[in-house]
Amino acid sequence: MNHVYLERHDDNDNMHRFYQMFVTPGLFDDWSLIKEWGRVGSPGTVRKEWFETQEEAIVAGNKLCTAKCKNGYYAIYIEKRRDD
Repeated sequence: MNHVYLERHDDNDNMHRFYQMFVTPGLFDDWSLIKEWGRVGSPGTVRKEWFETQEEAIVAGNKLCTAKCKNGYYAIYIEKRRDD
């Protein structure tokens, strides 16, 4: 997983949210999971979580993606690593 973009819509509650994640390399042989979320069409909140290996970052991103999908989000876009 390099990039995942999820959305959740509920017209009855006027809820239109997005959640996206990126796995990117850091400067010091580390990896980060960058998470952004908010209302569709608006700038979101961004947080980074650091990991020692790319695999750890991907596992954390996959767990988060699974949890979000259980809560009603669905995948709009998924870009995988070349070696996935």
